[in-house]
Amino acid sequence: MPINDLAGKTAFITGGASGIGLAMAKSFGARGANVMLADIEEGPLKEAIELLSKTNTQVDGVLLDVSDRDAMRDAAKKTVERFGKVHIVCNNAGIGAGGPMEEVTPSDWEWSIDVNLKGVVWGIEAFVPLIKEHGEGGHVVNTASMAGIVPIPGFGPYTATKYAVVGMSEDLSMELEPFGIGVSVLCPGFVATQIGNSRRTRSEKYGEEGEPDQDAIAQAGDAVAAGIPAEAVGERVVECILENRLYAFTHPEFKDSAAARFERMADDFDSIGDSEAIKNVDPEIKERQLAASAAIQESLN
Repeated sequence: MPINDLAGKTAFITGGASGIGLAMAKSFGARGANVMLADIEEGPLKEAIELLSKTNTQVDGVLLDVSDRDAMRDAAKKTVERFGKVHIVCNNAGIGAGGPMEEVTPSDWEWSIDVNLKGVVWGIEAFVPLIKEHGEGGHVVNTASMAGIVPIPGFGPYTATKYAVVGMSEDLSMELEPFGIGVSVLCPGFVATQIGNSRRTRSEKYGEEGEPDQDAIAQAGDAVAAGIPAEAVGERVVECILENRLYAFTHPEFKDSAAARFERMADDFDSIGDSEAIKNVDPEIKERQLAASAAIQESLN
């Protein structure tokens, strides 16, 4: 069953030592949830645990590089050992890398995909079976970005991974609904966090960061600095969990941009009616395809 009360539940949060992750931890703890923080930065992780402990939150932590599949599995094991069960998993850790698309280095692509995308995949793989196992329901929160709905030029790797997280979350929500497990994909706009300094968490295995688009970096940096407080996002996540909302949006001003994207899609769908290429497809093939499409649509409804 979807979660309607956080008291006594256990939440696991990656990227939990700062920013949105720590804000979620504060919001969960304030409502009586146990919190297991995971982060790649040891010092900030210890500080976050101490901070939450002073609020009487039942909290513990684990040092974790989310790109490491085995380490994620170990973190899941430690969470259950510490708190008995896990009900909420927040795949929140993320980094920002960018530059002109044709100039992005292979290592920057690997870094972005390993953290922003595979980090979510490994979290789902490790924790969803544990939530299913106890049968009490639960919730998965995957942190994407408004960049997963409306692209940001100059941040190709970031945008690509966030689009992927949105799609994965939409699929996951359908897969987990029969088990009483909700899914929310968090798509915030600009939030005052340290994402502009992502290189501080870059593993040596990825080498040096490529040359970023300085104009894009500066513009994004100004927007992040002027962003809403992370604490507001933490509270919004709680609302979306309790309301079982799939899309956890935080910035209403991006609605028009999102609508413009979908309007363009609708226009391009309408253009199919004038396509000679599609008109010339064998009618029997069209009928089989329409029947197959109808069956898929029925399964989605």
